[in-house]
Amino acid sequence: MRRREFVTLLGGAAAGWPLAAHAQQPDRAKRIGALMSTAVEDPEGQARMTAFQQKLQQLGWIDGGNVRIDARWSASDAERMRKGAEELVALSPDVILASGGTVLGPLLRATRAVPVVFTQTPDPVGAGFVESLARPGGNATGFTQFEYSISSKWLDLLKEVAPRVTRAAVLRDSTIPEGIGQFAVLQAVAPSLGVDLRPIDVRDAPEIERAVTAFSRTANGGLLVVSGGLPLAHRELIITLAARHNLPAVYSNRLFVTDGGLMSYGADSIDPHRRAAGYVDRILKGEKPADLPVQAPTKYELAINLKTAKALGLEMPPTLLARADEVIE
Repeated sequence: MRRREFVTLLGGAAAGWPLAAHAQQPDRAKRIGALMSTAVEDPEGQARMTAFQQKLQQLGWIDGGNVRIDARWSASDAERMRKGAEELVALSPDVILASGGTVLGPLLRATRAVPVVFTQTPDPVGAGFVESLARPGGNATGFTQFEYSISSKWLDLLKEVAPRVTRAAVLRDSTIPEGIGQFAVLQAVAPSLGVDLRPIDVRDAPEIERAVTAFSRTANGGLLVVSGGLPLAHRELIITLAARHNLPAVYSNRLFVTDGGLMSYGADSIDPHRRAAGYVDRILKGEKPADLPVQAPTKYELAINLKTAKALGLEMPPTLLARADEVIE
């Protein structure tokens, strides 16, 4: 090679060095997927996403800046969960938020490689999602929703506000672990409280309406609505039916109470999404889900709607009101 050609080649390469060096900088925005159990228009789902994003921002991750968040909203529909999980995995995200226990199964069937941080999941060990709470071992970790033993508290509360109740319909999704586990606990404690239980599967609106209407034809009845994506998705109908048939009801989520239901007791459903942002931050910085312990709820809330109690002709015990975290008048 002639010297002039060598110098020209060298000069051209040098001119390209800054650009090449810049291209190799680790400045690619991180990518976060979010598979949500609710519909996009559901206020609960929006509150969860907002809490997640706000905490991420506090930790230095700005959506549209150094991180991109891609969300899929399943509206508690199994096919939409499956499709949303596959779409998110195809985007090759750095980590995925699984908001709600019902979406975790489809997501882990879609990937055992992409890190996943879950919320609102009642029994991740029993469901086979993690090896143990202390050492999850796989690609998923996160935050449980409750211990199954909390289910007995709902029946205690129902008897406390409506001692006349001797029959209780349990609205649950029998296709998910919490629907099975919570009903099992209720079955164990119901005889000691003199209550006969009738399970009602929550699949679609017509079925719910037929079953609750039939149940209400016999006196001294009440409702227990356990946790799950489907009961939450049908909460407006369930609250309406309870009012129409004069059935005192205890719910697992305070959203039922703010929407007009009588009473709820359960873990805060928004705070785990703030805590999940902390785990996402740690994973984006290099930690592994397998090494991050699954954490339990830190706060349970009792909410009471006095307007609904009055409509049902119920007098709330002062001791119960004193224990409430939220009273709607």
